[in-house]
Amino acid sequence: MVNIVLLEPRTSGNVGTIGRTVVALGGALHLIKPYGWGNDITQKEVKKAGLDYWDRLEWYQYENIEEFWAKNPINDRHFFATTKTTKYYFDPEYNKGDFLYFGREDAGLPEDLLENNKETCINIPMVNEARSLNIANAVSVVAYEVVRQNIKEF
Repeated sequence: MVNIVLLEPRTSGNVGTIGRTVVALGGALHLIKPYGWGNDITQKEVKKAGLDYWDRLEWYQYENIEEFWAKNPINDRHFFATTKTTKYYFDPEYNKGDFLYFGREDAGLPEDLLENNKETCINIPMVNEARSLNIANAVSVVAYEVVRQNIKEF
C-alpha cells in the first residue's frame, strides 16, 4: 500500500515497531544506512519489536540515499515528514505506492533534502510545547492517512 523510507534510523526498536506496522499496511520498508546500532538489521532488538512479523515484512536496505534513488527515482510521489513546514500530512492526495520519508530520531531529515523538496514536505500538527512524536508513532499517523484515502484499494 505504501513505501516507508527511514533515513539513517538510530533506534532498532523503532525500526522493529515500524516494520510491524508496515506488514499491517501491506507496504514495504526501505532502510537507508548508516544505522545507529551497527550494520546488522537482524539484531535481536529489531526482531523483538517486530515480533513474529519480521519474516513477513517486505524490506530493503541501501548503503546511502543515492543508491535508494537509483532504484526509486525521486518524483512528486515522495513525501518528507518534518516539523519544518506548514503543510499538514492530510493535505496531499496520496496514491497507493507513494514514498513517505522519515529522518533520524535525533535530527530529522537533512535540511538540503527538505529544501529541495519543499512542495512535498508534510507535517503532523502538534501543540507548540511538543518538539516531535516518536518516529514509530509518526509513521503510523501518516501511513494510515494514505490507507484512509485509498481504502477501496486496501
